[in-house]
Amino acid sequence: MSDWTRVRVVSISKAAESILDIRLQAEAGQRLPATEPGAHIDLRLPNGLIRQYSVHQYDAASGIYSLGVGLAEESRGGSAFVHLQLRKDDSLEISAPRNNFSLDPNARAYLFIAGGIGITPILSMIRWCDSVGKPWKLQYCVRSRARAAYLEHLPRGGELVFHADDEMLGYPDLESFISRADQSDHVYCCGPSPLMDAVRSVSLRHLPGSQVHFELFSVPTCADTDRGTDRSFVVELAQSQMELTVPAHKSILEVLEAAGVLAPFSCREGLCRTCECSVLEGEIEHRDYVLSDEERASNKVILQCVSRARSAKLVLDI
Repeated sequence: MSDWTRVRVVSISKAAESILDIRLQAEAGQRLPATEPGAHIDLRLPNGLIRQYSVHQYDAASGIYSLGVGLAEESRGGSAFVHLQLRKDDSLEISAPRNNFSLDPNARAYLFIAGGIGITPILSMIRWCDSVGKPWKLQYCVRSRARAAYLEHLPRGGELVFHADDEMLGYPDLESFISRADQSDHVYCCGPSPLMDAVRSVSLRHLPGSQVHFELFSVPTCADTDRGTDRSFVVELAQSQMELTVPAHKSILEVLEAAGVLAPFSCREGLCRTCECSVLEGEIEHRDYVLSDEERASNKVILQCVSRARSAKLVLDI
């Protein structure tokens, strides 16, 4: 990724157990661009890792981004660095905001379901609803009340259904929450894969799939892993004037790395779009979890970390 902005850590505070609130401001004095509800940024950490974090609030007066960062139980280095080593006034680099979790402004009302740190993109959406007078309801699911970040920051204009595992028996009552949805309502969910799988199952009994939206932190547990036998194919790099073979057991990203081609990446699971690039020729077999149906049908972009070729060759704009 070429367009990075250097920012300073304005403050770090505890939002809840194992969750930090990080506020970032541009170093050069310019105002960071406004963000849409549900948007996230890439954060390039001093240890070289790139991670994605939702912007839960944009302060228009100061141009500051507020992020919520949960400490992953099996951190691959990103959240652990933020929690253990990041300090106030540290310098970082961030990307321009991107949005894989866009809010449809034309819904009658919004049903939000957040699990744990999944509250961060949802919070920005609730703040938008409050600012424009749109009806909203939130089912907020956490392990314990101590882990309920930003609970006190929720606008008062909507309806909150709160579920803490250590206070209530059984699972969240998703059926009761979702079944009352009007046919023009939209559902937005972010949280652990088991929660999102359950929300998907319940929601699709009541609403069209186009009105049910998810922000993914990990590959869904219901993902189809039986894709048949992978085969090798060729990638031609139009700018670099290279031609490489991608064997059946490797990804495009891995082959580019082995050839010394610098390619941005983060999740390696098809969840974040960091490794997205343009395709000039060839037919793509999409295996990501973030491209829209329209983007897939256009056959113009590919996520190098997971997607492959249906044709014998792909020409990439690299």
